Amino acid sequence: MVLVTLIARVTDGLPLSASIDNKEQNLLVYHNQAKSLFRKLSPNSPSRCSLESGPMLLHYQIEQGVCFLTICHNSFSKKLAFNFLAECAQEFLESYASKIAQAHRPYMFIEFETRIGKLMRMYTDSRSPKQLNKINTELADVQRIMVQNIEDVIQRGEQLSVLDSKANNLSMMSQQYKKESHQLNINAQQWKYIACGVGFILLFLFLRYWVF
Repeated sequence: MVLVTLIARVTDGLPLSASIDNKEQNLLVYHNQAKSLFRKLSPNSPSRCSLESGPMLLHYQIEQGVCFLTICHNSFSKKLAFNFLAECAQEFLESYASKIAQAHRPYMFIEFETRIGKLMRMYTDSRSPKQLNKINTELADVQRIMVQNIEDVIQRGEQLSVLDSKANNLSMMSQQYKKESHQLNINAQQWKYIACGVGFILLFLFLRYWVF
């Protein structure tokens, strides 16, 4: 189930809105992890990511410079979690997109909590028609979303943008290696033809001057 939802500005980690804490759950540690994560995000961070933390998963989605994060049990559907975040992002940006850059204090848009609460209840109720429909809706790339251990990311002090850059660099290195291998094969073939050509010329000269 969706337990907590937090919204923050990516450039400086400023909290913009949040759901009311679930009093029945001991979620303070995950709440603090989310705040630490906000401080490590940058405009170059992956746009969607899932972070493991014990029995919980912290899923986030970045839209228009705003990070929408939700904390769920690790058994909760990943597709539903990101559908929830997408819907939350759409409604928040429709209301506040033009005001985000001017926000100067934490939780400046806390009134959006009412709408967050309604969406959370909608996605928590397994009998909700919306949830049943969302379960049957495929997100083509949801299985490719990066999954990391949140403590590893926070303790290393490594920004998620660095992780994304590493993946991109490996891909580029692989492509470069293929290009270089292909060029080496071409060069080897060219030298082979040159060697054969030189051999034929030497044979021709030998036959011309020594045989004839």
